[in-house]
Amino acid sequence: MTTEKIYQMPFVKIYPMLIAKAEKKGRTREQVDEITCWLTGYDKESLNELLKSTISYGDFFRQAPEMNPKRRLIKGVVCGIRVEDIQEPLLQEIRYLDKLIDELARGKPMEKILRV
Repeated sequence: MTTEKIYQMPFVKIYPMLIAKAEKKGRTREQVDEITCWLTGYDKESLNELLKSTISYGDFFRQAPEMNPKRRLIKGVVCGIRVEDIQEPLLQEIRYLDKLIDELARGKPMEKILRV
């Protein structure tokens, strides 16, 4: 799948997949929401409003209130590529969220996921 296709996908279609991945491993939607809000700066209310909208996945990240500066501490592999080596800034932001959800699904404690 090309990066442009990823950017154009509706956020409302992708987010439930992230939740399902976490729930399959015994984690909760609340934890996925907390991680997403931590990363992007959205609050819970605005996140829920966006899930009722037609915003694209790319625009969800482009319009994020404030990407967390600690996201640069996120390291590891997603889809066979190290997130810290991704050159395309928007794709890197998307993969940061993927990596955090992977960590959640693997059972990593929230304080470590949120780099506290």
